[in-house]
Amino acid sequence: MALGTATAPHELRFDTGRICLDLLATTHPGERLGSVEVLRAWITGSGLVPAGTPLAHADSSWLVAFRELRGQLVPLVRGRAAPGVPSYDLALARVNDLARAAPPAPRAVPGDDGTLERRLDGPPGRAALLAAVARDAVDLLTDPVARASLRQCEGDNCPIVYLDTSRGRRRRWCSSEVCGNRERVARHRRRAALARA
Repeated sequence: MALGTATAPHELRFDTGRICLDLLATTHPGERLGSVEVLRAWITGSGLVPAGTPLAHADSSWLVAFRELRGQLVPLVRGRAAPGVPSYDLALARVNDLARAAPPAPRAVPGDDGTLERRLDGPPGRAALLAAVARDAVDLLTDPVARASLRQCEGDNCPIVYLDTSRGRRRRWCSSEVCGNRERVARHRRRAALARA
């Protein structure tokens, strides 16, 4: 199955337009970050590290930390800016704190065929990867154009928030293949039921 068209709880999606939003999407339709192995797959799939980067050192503390960051992003991204509200202020302070660490430093190295490839000096640390996600959130939250492009999926019971970069800013669903298809099927069934009545 192609990235961005996940339908089962264990499948990961990378179609929201931002890494921090992809992390938020790991809660729907249920907990997708259910194990350290899945977290490792998410870290690589999100592009935080180049494919093949060793992540064997990631442990259950990483899972806790990424879920905690995800929880801090909820009021900042899904809610309206509400400075002065304790839960909002605490979430913002925590994301800003995490963003202070240096993210993983990429290098360009020649590959087997001579073309340059992105690599890291060594296995990235948890704080560095959390910083990369937190910095992505800070960039999103402080960019008025990106902030204005945030959309809530119109799919039935879908909490996914995505960046609408479509022409005309008319994208309605987090994924046309998932929520959009469900809506089209439901619309067809409603028309068929009306035609039979």
